[in-house]
This record gives sequence, C-alpha cells and structure tokens, in this order.
Amino acid sequence: MSEQLVIQSHRGPYTVAFDDTLLSDPVRLLEGEPHFLIDANVARLYEADLHAILDHPNTIIIEATEENKSIEETIPVIERLVLNKVRRDHTLVAIGGGIIQDITCFIASTLLRGLPWRFVPTTLLAQADSCIGSKSSINLGATKNILGTFNPPQDIFIHAGFLETLEDKDIQSGVGEIVKVHAIDGIAAFDRLATDFDRLFDDRAVLLRYVRAALLIKQRFIEQDEFDRGIRNIFNYGHSFGHAIESATHYAVPHGIAVAIGMDMANYIAEKRGLLPVEHYHRMHSVLRKNYGKYASTPIPLDVMLSALMKDKKNTSTMLRLIFPVGDQAAIQRVPVLPDKVFRSQCVEFFAEVNG
Repeated sequence: MSEQLVIQSHRGPYTVAFDDTLLSDPVRLLEGEPHFLIDANVARLYEADLHAILDHPNTIIIEATEENKSIEETIPVIERLVLNKVRRDHTLVAIGGGIIQDITCFIASTLLRGLPWRFVPTTLLAQADSCIGSKSSINLGATKNILGTFNPPQDIFIHAGFLETLEDKDIQSGVGEIVKVHAIDGIAAFDRLATDFDRLFDDRAVLLRYVRAALLIKQRFIEQDEFDRGIRNIFNYGHSFGHAIESATHYAVPHGIAVAIGMDMANYIAEKRGLLPVEHYHRMHSVLRKNYGKYASTPIPLDVMLSALMKDKKNTSTMLRLIFPVGDQAAIQRVPVLPDKVFRSQCVEFFAEVNG
C-alpha cells in the first residue's frame, strides 16, 4: 500500500507516493514509453531488483557527479535520447538523487519543447526536500546551478528501502535539509525535531515521519510561490553559504552538511549584526553542530568561498541577498547585505569560532 501527497503546480497536480513495494514490483515504472536515466551507483546496488529496467533498450546510466550535472555533460545524454528515438508522448524516468533529478528535469523541460517525467528519489536529500517544488538547476563551467527551469514531474515514488544502502554522510546530508525546513516552519517545529535529532539516525520510522513532515511544510510554501518570486526564497536559508562552501572545498563537504554549516553561519552573522537574539543562535547551534561536526575542520579557503558567494544568482549587482533568522521568533527572512570588510570579518570570526 502507498500513501500519497497531492501537490498543486502550474502544470496541474502531481502525486508523491510513499510506496514500500516499488523494488519488489517496479512494473509501474515500465508503463507507456519510458526512457530511464539512472544513477550508476543505484544501478550497481540494485541490479537484481531493477533488472527489467536496466535491461530496457532506453536506459541511460549516469555517474551522479557535479561535473556531469552541467550543460556540457548534459548534451551527450540528450544525444543518446535522440538516438533512442524519444518522442513527445514518451516519458523520462529519473532514478537517483538530486543530480539525476536536475539532469532529467532540465532535459524534460527543453527537449522537444517539453516531455513528461517521473521521479524515483533514492537519497534522503531528494526524498525529504528536492523531489517536490518543480526546480531544476545545472551548472555552467565552475558556476553552480546557474541554468534551470520549473517543471514538476507527473509522479514521485518514495521507497524507504533505498535509504538502507546510503552512507552515514548521505543520511547526515539529508538530515541537514530536514533541519532547514523545520527551522523555516518556526521555533516549535525546530525544537521538536531537536528533541528527536539523535533518533533520526537509528530509528527509521522516526526519520520517515520527519521526511513526510518536511514535505508537508515545503508544500505550503511552493503552492503559494512555485516560481520562487517571494516567500519561497526563504528555502534558500543556509544555501548561499552552503553552495559557496561546496564550491570552495570542491564538494568535499556534502550538500546538506554544507547547508547545515551555512545555516549556522547565517545565524552567527545575524546575531553579530543585531538581527537575532543570541539565545536563538545558541539554541540552534548545538543541533547544527551535531550535524556538521565531522566536517568542521575541513579547510574552507575564505577568499574562494567569498568569490563563489558573490556569484550566487540571487544577488543584485552590488548586494548579497542572504537569508537570515530575524527577531524574537527567529523568522527566516531575506536580508540585503553589503559584501564589505565588516561582513568579511564576521565570516572570519565564524570559522575561527567553529574551529576554536
């Protein structure tokens, strides 16, 4: 049996099914005229379960690396789809994490002026956050997530069994996004998750409960602002710093863990700028530090990080547009910040405190 969420989008409703039978019965993914784009690691780990899909003539295996999530490396995938005689009434099926999602969504938005697509998220990051919301983002050279579209899948199938083969760092990375979403929902939601934080790693039922909760929170915002022009901007909390940290470390810090560092950094700078009461910084710091602690000593070249931060697509020509918690309720808001010496010194102080 499966439970469903129904998400409203500009293309109509799409469903998220929590389905514990997908691996034992993947036949539904073979319906119609599918073209599969599959994470190579998932193909290796689940060769027996996915044999009917892996043997399909329209299956493309992709190594899920940041280098492959680029316009340059997406072109060969498009060429292969054309060679496989893809048509507008065919369906792309993404099986993998956020990288495979981004590649598939981008292609589905542009090839033949638009193709339907479905998504089987296999990482915690994708199951708890990126699978809904319609966005795709791919890289251009060294600039991360500069190209993209808004194009929701027709269907999303969440199968918890995929989590069993994830490394600890991948679970931590997904938890980083779950923490972010609950911080956005408010103090009570964050503190409730903080109470259960340790159980997220050793009780699968608790983790899945928070996956569903995170999607329900995000649903409220994306249905108000699907195209990211207003309130949905706050879901970039931790991401401007996080993406810059990923870039500066050549992705040595996994995405959701970089976002956890980014949230802590945003909180620290907000407190130093008088935007956030210090007790809120400390309240959230202990949870965020738990999540990124193993990566706290990873060298992050400040000048490289700041250079990457300046390239964030949300900035204006002169101001950084950062997301900070603000006020007595730690409400997540967008705040313009001048990238001056004061801001730089606050970044330096944060990293000194983290590594102190």
